[in-house]
Amino acid sequence: MSDVADAMKRMQTKFNPPAAAGLDVVFGFHVTDEDKYYSLVVKDGACQLQEGENPDANCTLVLDSKTLKDMVSGETDGMQAFMDGKMRVEGDMMLSQKLSELFPA
Repeated sequence: MSDVADAMKRMQTKFNPPAAAGLDVVFGFHVTDEDKYYSLVVKDGACQLQEGENPDANCTLVLDSKTLKDMVSGETDGMQAFMDGKMRVEGDMMLSQKLSELFPA
């Protein structure tokens, strides 16, 4: 299993079900340096990790593997990565701000 897949699994384990009450969303992740796609499907207070591009993603974070790993470990936060130009968001940018609440470091 790759480091990126491990990071995505760690992110899934940090899922905060109470923060997901009433949500039915798909967060996509495009890891550019490995050209890999993952998604976290949040629905009914549960979170499912999927490999591959999800056409139903409400927002997709486009970032490299180091930025993803740093975000999952808590070394950096998503807002800082965005402001530093290390990550961009495609789709619903406001929804991406819920990630830190749904998946606390």
